[in-house]
Amino acid sequence: MQRFFFLLIPILMAIMVFFFYGEAFPEKSYNRLIHEKSPYLLQHKSNPIHWYAWGEEALQASQDQNKPIFLSIGYSTCHWCHVLEKESFEDEEVAALLNENFICIKVDREEHPDVDQFYINVVEAMTGKGGWPLTVIMTPEKTPVFGGTYFPKAQLIQIIDALGSAWKDQPEKIKLVSSTVRKFIEAGDRISTQAVTLDEKMMKDFYKKFVISYDEVNGGFGLAPKFPPTMKLRLLLRIAQRTGDKHAIKMMASTLKHMARGGIYDHLAGGFHRYSTDDIWLVPHFEKMLYDQAALTMVYLEGYQVTGNKVFESVVRGVLDYVLKDMTDPKGGFYSAEDADSEGEEGTYYVWSDAELRKLLTLEEYQKVYKIFGVTSGGNFEETGKNILHLNKEISWASSNSVDVKALKEKLLRIREKRERPFKDDKVLTAWNGLMISALAKAAQVLQDDEYLKAAQNSAQFIKENLYEKGRLGRRFREGEAKFTSSLDDYAYLVQGLIDLYESDFDEQWLSWANELQKKQDEIFWDKKTGGYYFSEEASLLPVRNKRFDDNARPNSNAVSALNLLRLFNFTLHQPYREKAKTIFILAGEMMSRSHNAFAQMFIALDFYLDRSKEVVVVGPKLSKDKDAIIQMLHDEFIPNKTLGYIAPNKKSSFPVFENKTNIAGRTIVYVCENNICKFPTEDLSKVLKLLRDNKKYSLN
Repeated sequence: MQRFFFLLIPILMAIMVFFFYGEAFPEKSYNRLIHEKSPYLLQHKSNPIHWYAWGEEALQASQDQNKPIFLSIGYSTCHWCHVLEKESFEDEEVAALLNENFICIKVDREEHPDVDQFYINVVEAMTGKGGWPLTVIMTPEKTPVFGGTYFPKAQLIQIIDALGSAWKDQPEKIKLVSSTVRKFIEAGDRISTQAVTLDEKMMKDFYKKFVISYDEVNGGFGLAPKFPPTMKLRLLLRIAQRTGDKHAIKMMASTLKHMARGGIYDHLAGGFHRYSTDDIWLVPHFEKMLYDQAALTMVYLEGYQVTGNKVFESVVRGVLDYVLKDMTDPKGGFYSAEDADSEGEEGTYYVWSDAELRKLLTLEEYQKVYKIFGVTSGGNFEETGKNILHLNKEISWASSNSVDVKALKEKLLRIREKRERPFKDDKVLTAWNGLMISALAKAAQVLQDDEYLKAAQNSAQFIKENLYEKGRLGRRFREGEAKFTSSLDDYAYLVQGLIDLYESDFDEQWLSWANELQKKQDEIFWDKKTGGYYFSEEASLLPVRNKRFDDNARPNSNAVSALNLLRLFNFTLHQPYREKAKTIFILAGEMMSRSHNAFAQMFIALDFYLDRSKEVVVVGPKLSKDKDAIIQMLHDEFIPNKTLGYIAPNKKSSFPVFENKTNIAGRTIVYVCENNICKFPTEDLSKVLKLLRDNKKYSLN
């Protein structure tokens, strides 16, 4: 009884506190975002702003209350988004102004890429620049009247105060601006139909203009900040393959070497940071994005195929080991990103002071770090006095990966992992997983690594089980919830990934699913009037649907789709696929001729279309050394403009490319075909290679 009485004491005390003070423990106030799964939206759940998530409820509230919309778009690992929140969105003065005058909507750009793409296009047209955080003020009809990126608190207060007052006191001026912007939006989707000849001259023009901006000293193109030019480098390799131009290969190889040696590459854990703030690839913006890991894996793999440079293989393994260790869900999906910030500052997790290294390492270890990784007492990271690890110019990649240096890097990594780690955005996005499936499948092909193949298979299966229902893809999965309608990139990137996965393990389920998804993509996104794919579904809440053909940080999804259609045509012989691809090239052609730099992925697809692309079919026993050797040779060679299929003798397939493909009992035969017209089948590896290398050459002169 006495023990029971003592257990009651804390309960009685809590009741007394609540009676006298109103509540025992004051609860933190939350806005509507507490009900969301997006890590970015949840970062804003305790802001004093009455945030809505994007959707019909928010848009209807704007109509009902006759208030303009304050739209804020960002993502969870965005440094300046964090700065804006701390300065302004956590501030009571800013919150009071916003709550009184606006309906405030917060958007995770990665959950709603259609919303992000639409409004960033408008803001870029209005101001000449865009980025995140993206700030848009618009009418209840969703038409922007003002836009920008990050604004310091004082400036933001001026903006929202002036526009809030103008909405009430000068509605006719707001309507005039809105009307002008609306006309621009409606006109912006009209694509020029000016005829452009689709031929290799477009490739030549790209090359001539692009080579001018090449940095002979540091690799890369243009001035700081420097983003890894992954799509452009892959295009250079295709130009080199068809022209024999060695300078294109030199530009590619030099750029890959400089990026790998710089601070943009994480020399301890692997993986690449977002971009370099300088022109020597030393000081990065430290966030790590899944799609960058996928893109860089692809270009380093192709660089390795062309040059045989072991540095490129090592980088690929470093990137993929990071992804598999730190960015993979136990059930197989891949996470989205890691933040640049920790402990409230950018880069803190990754940099080292000279004093810290002296304290943590033996004298011999310190001397190695000092010599190999460019450590100095003054540091190289802004004004912090800390060091970003990078390879000194005199140090070879091989010596930086010797057994003793690897042990030293592992020690530094163990020390680093005890620090406060940057925030990880653990949502799984269909589109970005599609890109990673491609990268892992290609790595499995080129490096003969079953771990990478298994990871690609697991991701594809994860999407099928969690983000695919009733024949349609979803956008995002997190904490057991699949949500949001798909965008074009979800279909385009996943179809690409599934074709690459099929060409790795030859499991026809992946090719069949890719074909099903392509048909669904055509049904949902294809513009039946003028052609090309819209980025958003018809039921989108946006003012209009738009089409884009240029690349951004990721390859353009119309361009990826064009290549998917051509590859699927090789397997299915479904003529509308090839016709749709040609339509995309015609629609993009005039823009490609004017602005080569922004259309690298479209040029990659066009190169496949213009070349004598090959349909390769291998027929032979499943357990055969000859079959394995032939397939490995086909995987090793850089022959981008081909599709590759394998079928066992007497096995049935639903794909026409395998019809009438037979072999001699117990032997492996290769069919090399163009437009479904096959050369004489052979089992001679040298003849196979000769047939594959017979592509359509052109000169850069």
